[in-house]
Amino acid sequence: MNEKEKTPYVVTSKSYTAVAINAASKAGEWIKSRLGTVSELGIKYSPQDLVTEVDKGAEQMIRRLILTHFPEHAILGEEGVEPGPEASARALQEIQDEEYLWIVDPVDGTTNFVHGFPFFSVSIALAHRGEVIVGVIYDPSRDELFVAEKGKGAYVHGNRMGVSGEQELAHSLVAVGFPADPNYTLPINMAAVQALAPQVRNLRAGGSAALHLAYVAAGRLSAYTEIGLKPWDIAAGALLVAESGGTITDTVGTPYDLSVSHIVASNGKIHDALTGVLKEAKATGME
Repeated sequence: MNEKEKTPYVVTSKSYTAVAINAASKAGEWIKSRLGTVSELGIKYSPQDLVTEVDKGAEQMIRRLILTHFPEHAILGEEGVEPGPEASARALQEIQDEEYLWIVDPVDGTTNFVHGFPFFSVSIALAHRGEVIVGVIYDPSRDELFVAEKGKGAYVHGNRMGVSGEQELAHSLVAVGFPADPNYTLPINMAAVQALAPQVRNLRAGGSAALHLAYVAAGRLSAYTEIGLKPWDIAAGALLVAESGGTITDTVGTPYDLSVSHIVASNGKIHDALTGVLKEAKATGME
């Protein structure tokens, strides 16, 4: 057995997870320091799809920190990809054969950040041959760091996380989203909202996919569903959910992989009921 096989999470002197935590926390602190200072707003795919100089600066910072330790690794970052679902799919296709691929969303919840609504996060995942092995989400507003390593559990504030215990939709708090594409994904998500609202305890739409997933992992939400997401919205949070004992699939129940953009993440107990409601409402995005 060679040295590398003994320590799969370590190359050079820095573990992958340590680098992800360092990059997320440094970028998060910088983002927080820029709250209320945004002077230039850019529009990407639609008037609801915003980008700021803070997104771009944070992504550059994260790229530098990662490549300092792992210069041979590939990085898929939101701000390095042209807007729109086709470009995202193409970008993922082009680099999914990389042995090590970092998947970065420098500010997940840019609209919240722009408005000063304190629900945004930095999301960093590392995939090895297409499988996510490290996921880190940092919420600078609350100084909460969510960390997962494949096979080693998921943690917040250093405490092991576990999903919630609700057994029925009627007792569940479920997060949804309002996507940036008003023509295709928004109407389907609205159909999901209308179908779910009478069947669950309540709905929430915080505006950061990564934090919604982290909250499912931490047991603060029973489930989260949205269609039209991108790999960098989901990758880190998907591992958090899985390592906390939850279930994450596409909207028809197929297990999650990096190509999935329509998701259901739950405590596992209400998963089938939730996908059933989406199917009945023709709100899976797969019709």
